[in-house]
Amino acid sequence: MSRIAEDGLIPVASYARTSQDSRQQDARGVRHQHRINERTAREHGCVVVATYTDNARNATRDDRERPGFDHLLADLHRGHAFAAGPLRGVVAVADDRLYRRPEDFIRFMAALTSEPGRVYVGRDGLRDPYSKAGLLQGAESLQGAVAEGEMRSRRVQDWHWSRAMDGLPHSGPRPFGWLEDRQTLHPMESELVRKAIEARLAGGSMGQVAREWAALGVTGTRGGRPNPQTVTQIITAPRVCGFRANRGELLIDPRTERPLVGVWQAIVPPEQWTAVCATFSAGSLFMHRGPLGPRLTDRKTGPKYLASGFLRCGARLAGGAGCDQFMGGSKSARSRKSPYNYICVSGRGCGRCAISGPLVEEAIERLLFPGGRHGRFRLPEPMRLRWQSGGMGFEEKRKVIASVFTHLVIKPGKKGFSGWDHSRVVPVWKWADRLKAAEPAA
Repeated sequence: MSRIAEDGLIPVASYARTSQDSRQQDARGVRHQHRINERTAREHGCVVVATYTDNARNATRDDRERPGFDHLLADLHRGHAFAAGPLRGVVAVADDRLYRRPEDFIRFMAALTSEPGRVYVGRDGLRDPYSKAGLLQGAESLQGAVAEGEMRSRRVQDWHWSRAMDGLPHSGPRPFGWLEDRQTLHPMESELVRKAIEARLAGGSMGQVAREWAALGVTGTRGGRPNPQTVTQIITAPRVCGFRANRGELLIDPRTERPLVGVWQAIVPPEQWTAVCATFSAGSLFMHRGPLGPRLTDRKTGPKYLASGFLRCGARLAGGAGCDQFMGGSKSARSRKSPYNYICVSGRGCGRCAISGPLVEEAIERLLFPGGRHGRFRLPEPMRLRWQSGGMGFEEKRKVIASVFTHLVIKPGKKGFSGWDHSRVVPVWKWADRLKAAEPAA
């Protein structure tokens, strides 16, 4: 059923995934899975030649990226791992480690069976992915995973709702403005939030507030630099006045029929929070854009431009350090050739770097599909044909980019030069060590 390696063993890829890391953040779960996969492979005449890992990556929600899974599929389509040689199958501790959604099941089966003679190795032995029995077994596993995911999702939602009805704070990272107990006000951060609300009510802009916070060295609770959007989210969150919300809705106390008040200290009174929310459009409010909040329209917000979220500014600051801030897409009416650009926004970054959007996307395509016979990186030919013929959709293209690049650095342009310089787009490859190892054979 599969071509055999020189030592008589079938070369397979080991895939491991956990939805959450351990408290020690030591990736123990995925290490254990790979160890079990190696034992399973040996027991069934296989050998693990490459490993693919998604630590703390959810496979149930469609907005969660899994770079290890995407890399595995790309290598299966290619037929080999960069430094490990041919791949003739996949081993995993359970089917739900690989897929929990029908879309991922279809993608995985298409990649696994893209060449003849492949195997899937499970705890119960070798499975023929080309046979009707093999497909039915995979489909049954998918059905069980979907049902389990729905049940778990309902259980988690009920748990969060019950906590919210008790007035308890959310269980995620601490909110900006409060200490680690999520109830006591942070002396400095809460004062910044109060002043930002007062400044907004006086007609101030969130851009100015973000610049003032950045000048003070203020960062978010996850280490991010302040920008107008995050400041808006912070000051329009109902928690600033003590109200408790769940999944984008204010909770009502059944006894008083008024908004339910949480157990934490409030930064401003409810009247002031209501007034500051009224100064923004509905789409900017925390209740619209916050975590798990339902959209006010039937459209999902998301990136408009292909390279959004992948580009970093490569300009040098006065001290010699790189700006390294993300660049965003923006419409431009100056050129038909470049109807939109990617720019480093002043206030969040240096504001001194911009590049044509079509130029960036053309450069990315050249990097993914080099024209010559040899290149540092090469995706499967069917993928190139689908990309260049228009058969590949916007979201799928972004997943391909995310699976190949960590990010791309944009060098500043040269004054007086109006041509397209593709060398301004500098890739930072994922799995750079594997790419380097593969270069001599290229």
